[in-house]
Amino acid sequence: MKIIKKIRLLNFKKFKTFEVSFDDEINLLIGDNESGKSTILTALDLVMRGSRTKVETIGLDSLFNTNVIAGFLNSDRNLNKLPELRVELYLNEQNNEITNGNNNLDKKPNDGIRLVCKPNDDYSESIKDVLKKTECLFPFEYYSISFTTFNDIPYNGYNKHLKHILIDNSLTSNEYAMKEYVKDIYNSKILNTKEKFQHQHEYRNHKEEFKNKAFKAINERLDNDYKFAIKSNSKSNVESDLTIYEGDISIDNKGKGKQSIIKTSLALSKSGEDFDVVLLEEPENHLSHSNMKKLIEEVIKSTGKQIFVATHSDLISTRLDLRKSILLNSSSKNRIKLADLPEDTSKFFIKAPDNNILEFILSDKVILVEGDAEFILLEALYIKKMKKSLVENNIHVISVGGTSFPRYLDLAVLLDIKTAVITDNDKNYEENIASRYSKYSKSNIGIFADKNDNRYTFEVCIYQDNIDICEDLFSAKRRKLTVQEYMLKDKAEVAYQLLENKSSELNIPQYIDRAFEWIND
Repeated sequence: MKIIKKIRLLNFKKFKTFEVSFDDEINLLIGDNESGKSTILTALDLVMRGSRTKVETIGLDSLFNTNVIAGFLNSDRNLNKLPELRVELYLNEQNNEITNGNNNLDKKPNDGIRLVCKPNDDYSESIKDVLKKTECLFPFEYYSISFTTFNDIPYNGYNKHLKHILIDNSLTSNEYAMKEYVKDIYNSKILNTKEKFQHQHEYRNHKEEFKNKAFKAINERLDNDYKFAIKSNSKSNVESDLTIYEGDISIDNKGKGKQSIIKTSLALSKSGEDFDVVLLEEPENHLSHSNMKKLIEEVIKSTGKQIFVATHSDLISTRLDLRKSILLNSSSKNRIKLADLPEDTSKFFIKAPDNNILEFILSDKVILVEGDAEFILLEALYIKKMKKSLVENNIHVISVGGTSFPRYLDLAVLLDIKTAVITDNDKNYEENIASRYSKYSKSNIGIFADKNDNRYTFEVCIYQDNIDICEDLFSAKRRKLTVQEYMLKDKAEVAYQLLENKSSELNIPQYIDRAFEWIND
């Protein structure tokens, strides 16, 4: 099995330099918008595809890091300092002298393939003339595009070293993307170049026969110098006219969600076993919750190929094992891997109900609460204290349930996320708070609960700190219960009523006040 062990990027899109190692089976690329998830998939796709035409279609001006280009143009514009673009894929041992060499950024013997875009030496004088101009545009036109192995042996789309497919569900309605997908499936099933040439010839032959028979009569009615014919060029051949049918219906005529399922299933199933690598771009697009679960099962069952998934989905990232995740951030070129997450915590998120795990791991500051009541009132309490909203201070609030706090704190420790836990002491602060969370005594983690065992839950604290307000608001609604008992019985509704009617008047419990100050420190 051919496996991509590592990728290195130089001056490619948002990354001046970038390096990350991969899992042999599944790699989850997780990040916010502009974090580089799609960039990594594009880099993998370009190198494995080996198509100069594909690179030219995208354009070097779109592939080069814009800061590097701007930096060069603002410098002395020395010909010898022109930047290069490189994408290198480091493979597992192939025992292949063609792919093994030290022509790579590591400068060490390894199996691998690479894309290199650099100034063409044949045009050095022309490049110098361009760089002398006062208003100078970067000379992309004078760059060469090459695909070589680490042994410096060229390759292209006809002698690729890895068979792969890219399924971009964000482009489901894109006709070109659909044609590329069908073509990739077709090429993965072709036994050799001879079989492909045979298909092309027979298809052209059938076109010629159709023209001679079907158009014979109508062509006789045209002037002698003209006749109808069937296109037979590079844009109208067996590959360009192919589609895939499910039953009697073309995949093109399926709904977007169904297209996504069919395309992914085909690539991951036994019929797609010819692929070494499968790239999935936002597979959750257009899928219902149930279909997303079906897709996840397809990924889990798939064997014999390396899978890369770029996703925004909590369900996909947790069900496929968070330890396979590579976290990317739009404001940083660094990446974080979750391979060191405790196994039991990873399994917890696989089995747990749907959660806000991506919101958590992509945040800088988080307040964790354990119930709806706290979640409903926290924003209003925070604004009263800090005079700004949580969003303005880049703080996320997530309700996770008290028993789940340690699972999220395992992630917080690993990712260095500043995390405040606002929780109840449940009538025993020493046992339920001090002892339970002792191992999370970290500078980025704060545990906040009332230390008085008689103030054992959020509702009790709110009532005791706001007796007049609560008595006034809820006395008429209770029958035999005291107001405090009523507040404990219907927590979410009570919190909502306080929010709607008295939020600006509420006194903030001291432990919550301390949490607000700490998270903003």
